[in-house]
Amino acid sequence: MATTTAEINYTFSPQELEQLRPYGEVLFHEAGELLVAEGEREADCLVTLSGETHIIVESAEGPKRVGWMEAGQFAGDLSVLTGNASLARMVMGKAGEVLHIPYANFRRLLVESPRLSEVFVRTFTARRTFAISRRHASVILLGSAQDRAVVSLRVFLSRRSVPHNWLDTQTDPLARAVMAAKGLTGPDLPAVVLGASGVLRNATADALVRSLALDSLADGAEADLVVIGAGPAGLAACVYAASEGLNVIAFDAEGPGGQAGSSSKIENYLGFPAGVSGRELADRAAVQAQKFGVRIAAPARVTALEPLADGRYCLRAADGRAVAARAVVIATGAQYRRLDIPRLEAFEGNGVYYGASPVEAQLCVGASVAVVGAGNSAGQGAIFLAEVARELHVLYRRADIRETMSAYLVRRLEETPNVILHPGSELAELLDGGEPDGGERLGAIRIRTPRGLERLETPFVFLFIGALPFTAWLPPEVAVDEKGFVCTGQTLGHLALVRARWPLERLPSTFETTLPRVYAVGDVRAGSVKRVASAVGEGSVVVSDVHRALAELERQVQEAAGG
Repeated sequence: MATTTAEINYTFSPQELEQLRPYGEVLFHEAGELLVAEGEREADCLVTLSGETHIIVESAEGPKRVGWMEAGQFAGDLSVLTGNASLARMVMGKAGEVLHIPYANFRRLLVESPRLSEVFVRTFTARRTFAISRRHASVILLGSAQDRAVVSLRVFLSRRSVPHNWLDTQTDPLARAVMAAKGLTGPDLPAVVLGASGVLRNATADALVRSLALDSLADGAEADLVVIGAGPAGLAACVYAASEGLNVIAFDAEGPGGQAGSSSKIENYLGFPAGVSGRELADRAAVQAQKFGVRIAAPARVTALEPLADGRYCLRAADGRAVAARAVVIATGAQYRRLDIPRLEAFEGNGVYYGASPVEAQLCVGASVAVVGAGNSAGQGAIFLAEVARELHVLYRRADIRETMSAYLVRRLEETPNVILHPGSELAELLDGGEPDGGERLGAIRIRTPRGLERLETPFVFLFIGALPFTAWLPPEVAVDEKGFVCTGQTLGHLALVRARWPLERLPSTFETTLPRVYAVGDVRAGSVKRVASAVGEGSVVVSDVHRALAELERQVQEAAGG
């Protein structure tokens, strides 16, 4: 749905402006004065009282005005809410007065005024959506469509909802012009131009996180609750815990959304009769969590969970950071299952993919595409990719796809003319496309069918063959089943509690593991229903258990102090 002008240009009434004034300071600015610099972090929220405030981005063609705020309107987008680096600069277009609301006061405003909070969050979200759709961005990614690092960066920027432009250095004349202007050569790619702020050569997701201030979590931070994994279950836990007053930190190895974030359309999620993309659902949930003060660290992979002497837990990340929490929710979901076939790793990101987002779909326009799998994720991905592919092959080992895929998805596949179903088939071999530069790029595949080996001339393969729980990093005290899923509540036997030396008189609650106040929800939990709706339900319900356990811990601390 297109974003309307009314959604991105809300005008405060005189009464609302009076409510806002106590949170900030009114300053007069001459035309041309800089109000917020590009890259500035925790920038003021600016409400124009008179004159005009202009928003400027550094596009590939040069400085570009993408909007202006008149009397009663406010500038900025989601970076004002999150404290991330500003992706544009604000200047005074016509002299006048501006109400400056400092970041700390703005955060307080969001809590104290639900009505005004709704206006800001709704408008900021609409502006970010508008900027992404119109490519109003100072962030420019330069690199080849055939470079797996470029695909990875595009997916990362999309996951973090960063408006950006990608210029293909192999086909786009503008890309070559930008490279010449910035002094970039082939060995510098992939590169990212950060407006007027600078250039990242051989860009990585970690470098972008630092440059755009997407993760400001400090080493040694403390929280009431740490949530590991920001998929549907983890984000639900974040929203409900933070909205009920808990201090919450969330970690995710990639970015908010989890596997659900790569779903092109979820059509059976309650409340969205027309369906909703996993990316949209994840983006909304992440904004909602940050509105309540959740600190999200991503990409940041947690590698250790260690009990502390005071009853808290230490979470250690691969980047060296460590945080302490009184309670932990494990919502790490599952990692994509990989096929055991030769040369798979060489083609990953160069023809073999594990998620069908718009980034990958753009590569497949007019091409032959293969989807491997028979679950709902495979069905959703196939339907989405069939919209752009010349032909789409669905490979699955079972004789009847209805055994594992929802009826509405099967019917959609059968009714789509360019979709070809291959029952009783599996991927057998990946064949090199013979790139002129000597690089490896998928060109075709061989499939094993009831009729024998067959060749398909398809340079794109999407694997949706299930997933494995991401639990190898957990300490031995956390019980898992034979498949690696975390055991909780009633799925824990007496022997498991004895082995883990369960210290409390009560038994673990429904989502509690063999460590007190450590919970597991969503796909990572043994016995869970692998659906987005159920994951959201578990993430919200577990917060009640967290509150009770924290109250119990507080009583224990007080009794120990009194004794």
